[in-house]
Amino acid sequence: MTKRVAITGSSGLIGGALRRHLAERGDEVVRLVRRRPSGPGEVQWDPSHGTLEPGALDGVDAMVNLAGVGIGDRRWNAEHKREVERSRTDATGTVAQALVAHRDRTGEAVRLVNASAVGYYGDRGEERLTETSEPGRDFLSGVVVRWEAAASPAVDAGIPVAFTRTGLVMSPDGGAFEQVVRLGRLGLGGPMGSGREWWPWITLVDEVRALTHLIDRPDLVGAVNLASPGAARQREIAAAIGRALSRPALVPAPRFALRAVVGEFADYITASQRVEPAALLASGFTFEHYDLDSAVRWLVQR
Repeated sequence: MTKRVAITGSSGLIGGALRRHLAERGDEVVRLVRRRPSGPGEVQWDPSHGTLEPGALDGVDAMVNLAGVGIGDRRWNAEHKREVERSRTDATGTVAQALVAHRDRTGEAVRLVNASAVGYYGDRGEERLTETSEPGRDFLSGVVVRWEAAASPAVDAGIPVAFTRTGLVMSPDGGAFEQVVRLGRLGLGGPMGSGREWWPWITLVDEVRALTHLIDRPDLVGAVNLASPGAARQREIAAAIGRALSRPALVPAPRFALRAVVGEFADYITASQRVEPAALLASGFTFEHYDLDSAVRWLVQR
């Protein structure tokens, strides 16, 4: 049965891939855009002012909210950190209020799949992290806690909401791993920090498949970790990329050197998060790229 799915952030790495995947399986995609709409498949909204065109959600089965400025797009300062949080809480709050208004007007509850991040957990060393684990205490943890809380109006109204705590997305076309592979091709893809840190990774293919799974399963609510069960330490990921590229991956990048280049964000690049996708696996979801070597082969061959 085809669905009508509204997406915010549909021009981003994940949003664009999800939009194409849904269209390929026959779903109708409605793009929420900040500019003036250029076609029938677009609806204008302004999350900074909490506005969404009346009737925009009519006939929509699910909403996927991926809006938010890039966390690592530029060196952090006070203003960028405020924008990282504000862009997410404004968008989520606007979507939540619109869903409640739609339900009150029509009596229909639209499924919400709301972006979140493994940053919720903070730097946790060797601890195994599932959806029931407590939040961390650093800046990003606080951002994610408030980001998820912005959807409270929808949750409190009984609308089915899932929070997708996504890990590091493997893609050759953007995100953190594009740069990692680029360095690897130059023989500079060694471990970052000590290399013992756990990196919660997921391929773009499985990220999109997991989002689609959640669209189709409105009974799955609350936090859902989107990270591969094939957890790996950062040095293991660097070595796997090196093997796939037939390049050495030996020279480490110490934390102090990373901090000199990218500033405070280096502390999050070298954080350790052993995230487990307990809720996703319990729901019957299967990963296409379950283990690190298959994921890295896909990454470098693409």
